[in-house]
Amino acid sequence: MIRFEGVSFRYQGSDNGIFDIDLTVAAGECVVLCGTSGCGKTTVTRMVSALIPSFYHGKKEGRVLVRGNDVEGLRSWEVGGLVGSVFQDPKSQFFSTELTGEVAFACENRGMDRMEIRRRTDGALAMMGLEALRSQAVDTLSSGEQQRVAIASVYALAPTVLVFDEPTANMDATGMAQLRQTVLELKRRGLTLLVAEHRIAWLDGIADRYLYLRAGRICRQFLPSEMRALPNIERHRMGLRSAIPVPLPHLPAPHGARLAIQCRGLACRRGQIQVWRGLDLSFFTHRVTAIMGPNGVGKTTLGLVLSGLLRQREGEVIVNGRRLRPARRRRELWFCANNTGTQFFTNSVSDELLISMRERSEKNIGRARDILRRMGLYQYRDAHPACLSGGQRQRLAIACALLSDRNILVLDEPTSGLDAANMRIIATELKTAAAGGRCVLVITHDTELVAECCDSAISLG
Repeated sequence: MIRFEGVSFRYQGSDNGIFDIDLTVAAGECVVLCGTSGCGKTTVTRMVSALIPSFYHGKKEGRVLVRGNDVEGLRSWEVGGLVGSVFQDPKSQFFSTELTGEVAFACENRGMDRMEIRRRTDGALAMMGLEALRSQAVDTLSSGEQQRVAIASVYALAPTVLVFDEPTANMDATGMAQLRQTVLELKRRGLTLLVAEHRIAWLDGIADRYLYLRAGRICRQFLPSEMRALPNIERHRMGLRSAIPVPLPHLPAPHGARLAIQCRGLACRRGQIQVWRGLDLSFFTHRVTAIMGPNGVGKTTLGLVLSGLLRQREGEVIVNGRRLRPARRRRELWFCANNTGTQFFTNSVSDELLISMRERSEKNIGRARDILRRMGLYQYRDAHPACLSGGQRQRLAIACALLSDRNILVLDEPTSGLDAANMRIIATELKTAAAGGRCVLVITHDTELVAECCDSAISLG
């Protein structure tokens, strides 16, 4: 079904890419691409969907065939009939604000007649369990529901291959369970599945093979039983996350000797939606506290309110014993957003770190240099932040937070899309920050991160 014949690709102006890939994926097979960030997983998926070289430019060698067709020689609409692509952020591939219109869009774009469009749209909605939501706007859906809409929109074109790139990066446990059931059904129906993923546990029982990539090459192949039996010490060395679900550890409610933040009777609305009301919470120094709960319950909203980036409707926020207005909280707390594209302002990684500190002293320059090394970013110190990969930008954003003079850090999904090795680096940095007297709040669905570094937890919803 999918065949790579001596495929290499190097991105224009970069040494990154994939090299000497020979690969065959049989019809109906589910193959998982795993490995550390930057190993080439996403590049492989882009080759199959012909985004390389039509959208991402560089030097290519070899052929990629889907059902015997060289995808580079096909027109875009022909590729779309063979391969459906589902990205990490489903919103990045939406064209309509309304669910049913989004699922119908690709069929309309192909010029199908009205009855065929309706038949395919209704079939895709039924397949994905979205019939009860068909009249809703896509931006009101949870991450798991949005991902199912993205799958439905490509499924409506009846492709024989589906390619997923980090589909669970921002999903809660419910969304992952829903996606698992969806992918199981897709496999049962005979579709060929290629999944690039860090959080591989949800694929246990679905995957037929795991391909481990390093530096752009396929280094090892595992059967499911071999992946489950991989010793932890070797898994850690390879930078892989757990192959089986990691249960959420039992953590106490926030507690400690010194109160950093106290919330009394908080209430917040987003548009017409009452997110939460009457919220009473306390957070303490020397603690890493997880803020958890289903998608859409208001975890990010809470982080924005605490940080003064969103005004509460009711209640008060007390920081270090003082009741502070939002403008003052913005100077006392550091909020690290999940969308790193909104928080960089300079032309280099080094400058981005230095503006997070009040003064550019030799001591601070040394601190910046040290954290770049610990985060694996030192070689990119002169690069523009926009040139970094998603995982590298995530680490840069956290480094800026850690180098700031703020003693209260609020981090929104700091490990989304990160491999196991980088997740552990972040966990170590957060534990160190808390040990130094900071109050660290982590909005997360990542149970592996929680198990690695959190002292306490609260659950919203």
